[in-house]
Amino acid sequence: MNAILSLSELAPEVSTGRLDIDRVSIELGSGADRFTALADVSVNIAPGEFVCLLGPSGCGKSTLLGALAGHLTPSRGQLRLDGAPIGGPDPQRGLVFQHHTLFPWLSVRDNVAYGLRMRGVGRAERHAQAMTWLKEVGLEGFEHHYPGALSGGMQQRVEIARVLINQPRVLLMDEPFGALDALTRLKMQELLLALWSKRRMTVVFVTHDIDEALFMADRILVMSARPGRVIEEIIVPAGRPRSAEWLTGSSFIEHKRHCLALLRDPALTVPLARLSPINPAAESADPAAYAD
Repeated sequence: MNAILSLSELAPEVSTGRLDIDRVSIELGSGADRFTALADVSVNIAPGEFVCLLGPSGCGKSTLLGALAGHLTPSRGQLRLDGAPIGGPDPQRGLVFQHHTLFPWLSVRDNVAYGLRMRGVGRAERHAQAMTWLKEVGLEGFEHHYPGALSGGMQQRVEIARVLINQPRVLLMDEPFGALDALTRLKMQELLLALWSKRRMTVVFVTHDIDEALFMADRILVMSARPGRVIEEIIVPAGRPRSAEWLTGSSFIEHKRHCLALLRDPALTVPLARLSPINPAAESADPAAYAD
């Protein structure tokens, strides 16, 4: 049996990608339809940390992600990346949605290389980099296909490659595997964890799925119903890489029950016992896309 490795053994140390969310509130809509989507959220996310936002539909998870991407401006509070205010969209904060945003008229290779093209990188260089990333996500040989000829899982692989080719400090993911079947979803989760372990960018991952959050995250931020607030932070007490023993063990079941109780009624939830973790701690700009 392979020994469980610590994060420091799995990947190099990272010094960029720190996110600071300081008393952020966000209001959406206008006039009589205006409402508070997020209320006074404060979180610090360390460089290279994998954090899941878990909460019921409409709790503001996607709203917070949209603000971190730079598509929404907080009504109050501040968002910072490595100490600098987040003002607008930037390739340093790559965003992946549940449904792909690939250009149907471009080949897989040209979709992946699109960001480099916009930055003025030469054709030969951007194609070479695109091929490197297609190999990373297991799509070598599909570079001349078009998105419509690919399965949902393959489309999301292209989407991830298109974001990661820009070498972002932060990867923002809005339920990226929610539309996939169970087996494809598991394969995509494993692919993402392998890429993260190798590159160690900071990941903020939105999900409704408790199992997915417990399988992938270093830390889970459980959010309340609207207006969204962080009601509990859970450090996942499992090593890397995650094993079948974790998915079927008593600690996993205890944490899943606790998350379920928090989502049902946080006022009635018994605090989870503190366990010593093995590990340490083309995008839409439409605000309606972030109302979740």
